[in-house]
Amino acid sequence: MSWIKRNLFFALGGILALGLLGVAGFYTYKSWSRNNDAKQKLSEIYGTLQSLAQKTPAPGNEEINNTAIAARQEQQLREWISAAQSYYKPVPALASGINTSEAFVGLLQRTIDQLQREAKDAGVLLPPKYYFSFAAQKGNFDLATNSLDALAAQLAEVKSVVEILFAAHVNALDGVQRSRVATSDAAGSGSDFTELQPVVNDMAVIAPYTVTFRCFSLELSRVIAGFAAASNAFIVKSVIVQPAGVATAAAGALEGASAPAPGMPPADGPPAETPVVAVAPPVSTRGGLKIVLKEQLLRVTMDVKLVKLLPKS
Repeated sequence: MSWIKRNLFFALGGILALGLLGVAGFYTYKSWSRNNDAKQKLSEIYGTLQSLAQKTPAPGNEEINNTAIAARQEQQLREWISAAQSYYKPVPALASGINTSEAFVGLLQRTIDQLQREAKDAGVLLPPKYYFSFAAQKGNFDLATNSLDALAAQLAEVKSVVEILFAAHVNALDGVQRSRVATSDAAGSGSDFTELQPVVNDMAVIAPYTVTFRCFSLELSRVIAGFAAASNAFIVKSVIVQPAGVATAAAGALEGASAPAPGMPPADGPPAETPVVAVAPPVSTRGGLKIVLKEQLLRVTMDVKLVKLLPKS
């Protein structure tokens, strides 16, 4: 103790020096630990780069920058997607503010009247008092409010589908079928609905429609061309063709009205476009038989899909 008292300043200096050495050692250890961690991470990054460089395709080198090429290709793909959206235009709504049963029934009646006039002007025969698959909603003022938007959208889409048939001047429209979207559809006729259901994926809703009509081959080609040229994304999925005479009686039972004979206009409309009847000149064979080719009226059942892009989230 006496020595410490005699050398107090020296003892305090020694204790302080030891403390500083301890602090320095601690910071040295921490720095070494950080450097070691950094070295390990650098080794991992270097190993990853080496692995990427050996893959196909590789990120590139001084001459070829595959990363930049990939970025340009991604931009080109985005531009193509943006341009392709112009081919998927939605069917425009027939009216806005359809939020009551009365408003929808009024829109339905106006649209049905318009389609019946268009059919008459185009010389297309319709079933009597036909409501284009919306007979269940005719005069029904007790429709569920949450189904009005879906019904109004389907009405606009059905109108677009049948107007393509009218533009092609088919001889007769036997029926159009849609999928059920409302509780009121349960009371409708089964002939108004298809058993096909809409398909929904991450990008679009694919709505099914089925149309049955009678025509000649020229008008059938016009129908297919009309769907292909439409501004909306219609896809013809299947076409079933058979002679109109083989069709069931229900297709031709239009309350006494029958399909117009080749070259003859329907009784309740202006003259339809004269169908093409291809007749080959008689050719004599060894047996004295004559070969005559004559086109006949066809009954066509066509499944059509409408692709509707989902709104961007």
